[in-house]
Amino acid sequence: MSWLLLFVAGLFEIAWAIGLHYSDGLSRPVPTVGTAVALLLSMVLLARAVRDLPIGTAYAVWTGIGAVGTATLGIVLLDEPATLARLAFLSLIVVGIVGLNLVSGGH
Repeated sequence: MSWLLLFVAGLFEIAWAIGLHYSDGLSRPVPTVGTAVALLLSMVLLARAVRDLPIGTAYAVWTGIGAVGTATLGIVLLDEPATLARLAFLSLIVVGIVGLNLVSGGH
């Protein structure tokens, strides 16, 4: 269950990171509130997950999910570059996330 909470926390991290773009520097009220709610939910779920998971592993996985998801949505939604090198390095982050999950008993 803790791994599921951590995964959902990572999804909310993606939401608040992308929300920063749409909030225009926290100057637009509706996207700002959505960003803040996603940030709060992400932190609460991360806090719940680390009750049972090592903090170093959980934090690395959480930030990895956020980084890969945010970069991917940046490519899809915001026309950020999808160079071969960028995709290769994002793939390395995914390998790290999967590896940490495997060696931490998350399978």
